[in-house]
Amino acid sequence: MQVEHLLKENRLEKIVKDIFVLENEDPSKQIILPFYADGFPGIMYQKTAESAVLLSSKKKLSDFFLYGQTIKPIEIAVSGAYRLIVFQLYPYASRLLFGVNPQKLNDECYDLQMVEGANAGMTIERLKKAENVNDEINSIIEFIKKLYEKPVKASESKVELAIDLIIRENGKITVKALTEQLFMTERTLQRQFIEYIGIPPKKFASIVQFQTSISQISAEAVSRLTDIVYENGYTDQSHFIRSFKKYAGKKPTDFKKSG
Repeated sequence: MQVEHLLKENRLEKIVKDIFVLENEDPSKQIILPFYADGFPGIMYQKTAESAVLLSSKKKLSDFFLYGQTIKPIEIAVSGAYRLIVFQLYPYASRLLFGVNPQKLNDECYDLQMVEGANAGMTIERLKKAENVNDEINSIIEFIKKLYEKPVKASESKVELAIDLIIRENGKITVKALTEQLFMTERTLQRQFIEYIGIPPKKFASIVQFQTSISQISAEAVSRLTDIVYENGYTDQSHFIRSFKKYAGKKPTDFKKSG
């Protein structure tokens, strides 16, 4: 998997978190791609011989689609040679760019041609004519730029600040601490998270906390699970294992073996 990072001067830095490129050139190969809970929605373009399938619902995915936050583990089956380009967005971006209800989008995906006001048809034509992956990435960047012209409300700015604080603290921040730093009530913060993000702030922080721990296991940055437990603010090992299984679909020891 190749990961691209947008340049800091790019005006989409508050919308796009990362760009991932996943490729396979073997036409005879079938792959099951696991996606664990990460709390970030995104846009995906697939260039495949056969449409990728979301296994939980047996749903064939369109060539160019918007997906919601993954708050539980999912799997996508891809057959033959493929290239998947994933633009991972910040949690508030699906509502900001497309006006969709983030709660309805959680663990789901929408064909971008069916999203009102997205005007994805022209971008899809450009993607099909693109000669290389850089042209495809630039086409999607231009698509997002055209959508990102709406003024930001004060409430949206507060949500952006809350998301930034949670990410910077690796999920180890309480709702009370968030409200104190943002000078707002817990009720207002909860309401704005549901409206703009689709999940409560505590749940988003829990997913970010999980993502930090899974990154450590994947990188083998620590040798003992107890180190991960206490470094990431879990109360004990049982709490960590329950949370990990909820968001990854397997225990941390099984994940480490499969990795």
